[in-house]
This record gives sequence, structure tokens and C-alpha cells, in this order.
Amino acid sequence: MPTPILDFDALAHAISGRTVLCIGDIMLDEFVYGEVSRISPEAPTPVIVAQRSEIHIGGAGNVARNIASLGARCVFVGLVGNDDAGARLRGALADCAGIESVLVSDPSRPTTRKVRFVSEHFSTHMLRADWEQAIAATGEVETRLIEAILPQIARADIVLLSDYAKGVLTARVIRHTIDAARKAGKRVIVDPKSLNWAIYRGATLLTPNRKEFSETTRSRADTPQSIADASEDVMRLADCEAILVTQGEHGMTLVPRSGEAVHVPAVPVKVRDVSGAGDTVAAALAVSLAAGADWDTALRMASAAAAVAVGKRGTASVSVAELRRKILPHATLAAEEKVVSAPEALEVQLAEWKEQGLRVGFTNGCFDILHPGHVKVLTAARAACDRLIVGLNSDASVRRLKGADRPVQDERARAEVLAALEAVDLVVVFEEDTPIDLIKRITPSVLVKGGDYTREQVVGHDIVEAAGGVVVLVDILQGFSTTALVHRARGEIK
Repeated sequence: MPTPILDFDALAHAISGRTVLCIGDIMLDEFVYGEVSRISPEAPTPVIVAQRSEIHIGGAGNVARNIASLGARCVFVGLVGNDDAGARLRGALADCAGIESVLVSDPSRPTTRKVRFVSEHFSTHMLRADWEQAIAATGEVETRLIEAILPQIARADIVLLSDYAKGVLTARVIRHTIDAARKAGKRVIVDPKSLNWAIYRGATLLTPNRKEFSETTRSRADTPQSIADASEDVMRLADCEAILVTQGEHGMTLVPRSGEAVHVPAVPVKVRDVSGAGDTVAAALAVSLAAGADWDTALRMASAAAAVAVGKRGTASVSVAELRRKILPHATLAAEEKVVSAPEALEVQLAEWKEQGLRVGFTNGCFDILHPGHVKVLTAARAACDRLIVGLNSDASVRRLKGADRPVQDERARAEVLAALEAVDLVVVFEEDTPIDLIKRITPSVLVKGGDYTREQVVGHDIVEAAGGVVVLVDILQGFSTTALVHRARGEIK
């Protein structure tokens, strides 16, 4: 069965209007980076010379960060202590655009805090120190959590439970949340920690990693088929629609209650840090499903988001732009990046090429309907230089030159078609009737036009030659003309 086309931009737009209610164990993540060059004289342990540190919102808070960075709105409910770490988390959440936090305070427990000491040179974790009290919330705190959660369900498009087994998601809190969400017709995703999946009964989707799934089902879970076979009983126990088992570099396998299992390979990437990859998967699934994506699309979004996350250090969040670059084909992105409109962007690119000693070529035209004659000129132009810039007449300019019924395609469409050609390195739209101002700004080493022009007829030839450049005329391919193609399409030429 062919993979459906993922319209990323349409999905991203839909995500921007969705709200995810995220509930779970928040923690303060600190990363201390330094160099290790000696062993302590006090004990046989390495000494790390700290050079810098980073603070991140971790645990379920990292899920919230990813929901917001992927473009959705997140309402987050969690539990903190009455301490400095809790105050820092409150402040950090308040500074995160797209996150509205409802934090319940429990003075009897410390805010969960994890400090990781990392070798800068080897990018390896040397030690982790935890401050936490991993016990269930008391009955009074449970009640306050439930009272904080229930009013938010009506606002949410989907509910996400991120369980780190630090005390927020007790059986009672989970039960009230899932029951209220189901009554309101809202789907629930659970990233489980408890091996007793009966407490998540009624959730839409469970997202264990392979180790958690294997321990819960007492299965090897080493192939998509073995995962599918082991899922049948636990899906009935949990009364869920599907189970997604994440398997790191081996990808992820979705087993729906009805239908065939779907396996999505991992996106190839150089792994720098796997911290928080599961958070990113849960967030990407939540925002995709909230926006109306099907299972296949949501899985592909989650797999790509995980690939971006593990390529970063620390508990990283993933932006829409980063996810877009990971999902869309390289050719699509390359074409988009070739089209520039701001003069500043053109200047930056020119400076970079000239600093590298590259010969910059220039040609121009309307390129209304691209045909083999155009391709020949553009290919020959690129062969005469190291980087080719194409000046493209704007729609208004084409109308003045060709008549009110032209162009056939608007300037954006024409620019994208040109940018998709390997011979073209940059496309710049200009408003004037001639590209003389653009040529003055670029001062190309090579100016190229079709052989139906003479050297003296080429706009800007004097400017280019005065700067030491050359004019190249390319023999045109006979029998091809945009105007003739337009007339033929309109039935004006037999």
C-alpha cells in the first residue's frame, strides 16, 4: 500500500489552532558541561571541570514545551514543591509562549530536580544527581489536582498523560481524567510508566517504549509481529484503541485494535542525546491527532520529530521549522530556499559566494511556461559560472511587456519551477521592465542571454564588462516559444 502524501504545511496550520491538555510529572533538568582530565586524589572518581550549565523544563514539562514549539497551545497541569526549584519551574513555564500552566503546590515534597554532569569533549554523561520524592500524591493533593484538571478538559482538543511515576498520575487522578475526557468525547494519549495498564483503562492510545512493553506483556517484543501478537490481551485489558511501541533506532510499531499493525522505521540521524525523545514523540502524536491526522501521518510526524530531538543535546524541544526540514524532501526545501525577495538575503548570499571566490552568473526572463529552450539557456548559463542567479520579471512587469492576458502563471509559481532546476542557484523577482538595477546590485562575472540577442542588446552588458565580466550568448533551440505555446493552448494556432 503506497504511503499517503503528507501535506505538512496544511497540517501545521491545523495544529496552530489546537489545544492539548497535558498532565504529568514536571521536573527541573540541569546539565553541567565540562572537561575531565584527571582522577580525584580523594577517591577513584573522575573530576569534571565545569565550564557551563543549562537549565531545562523536564519530564512532562518537556512534553508541554514540545507541544508549544510544534505550534499548538498547551494547558499544563503538574505538581511542584514549595522550594527554589519549583519557583524556577513556574518562572520558566511563564516565559514559554504557548503554555498555560496550572501548578499545584505540595510543601511536603521537593520539586523533582535532576542534574546531569556531561563530558563536553566526549558528549557522555558522567553522573546524574536526583532530588525527588517518588511517592503518590496524598489524598488532599489528589483532590486539588483533579479540581485543576477537570475544568480544562472542555478547552482541550486532546488530553495527554505523561507519567514519570513521581506521584501526579495516581490511579484516582487517572480515572477521573480519562472518564471525564471520554464523556466529553476527547481522545486520551498515555505515555505510561506503571506496568499495570488496567489503571489507564479507556485511554485512546498507549505509547510505551520497548522495555516497558516487554515487561508488561512478558514478551520479547523484538519484531513488529511479536509486538502485534503480544498487544491483543493488553489492549483488551486497557480498553484502548491502539498501542504504539517506540523502539529507538528500530523505529516504532503501532498496533490498532482493529486493522493491521503499522511499522515506521526510524529516520536516519546522528544521535547526540536520547534524553526526552519519548516526550517529543508523545507531543508530536498529540498535536497531529488533535489536528485531525490519521494514524499513519501522526506516526510519520512523531518519527521525524524524534529524529530532530535526538540530534540535539539535553531535553530538547522541536520547532515547526526543524520538523518541516526533516519531513519534506530535500528538493522541495532546496527550491524554497533558492527564492529570495528581501535585498538583505540577496546581499548575504552574494557576499558568501564572493568570499569563496565563486564566479556568479546572471540571466533573466519571464519564464512563463518553462520549455526546452529555456532549459538549454539555463543549463549553458550555469556551465559558464559557479553559481547562477535568475532574475524573474514580476507579474506586473510581464503584463507591461506581454499584454494584459499574461503571465499564465503567477510569479510565485514561476519562481518555484525555476528553483526546482539543478542549474539554478537563486531566483530573484524584480518589478522593473528591465533587470538593470538588479544587475548593478549583483555585478555578475558572467551575463547570459539567448542567441536571439546581440551583445549590444543585452541589458547591463556595459556594467558587467566594465567590472571585468563577460557576456555569453547561447544559441537558442529553434521551435520553442512561450508565446507560441500559449496561442496553441488557446486554439489560436493549428
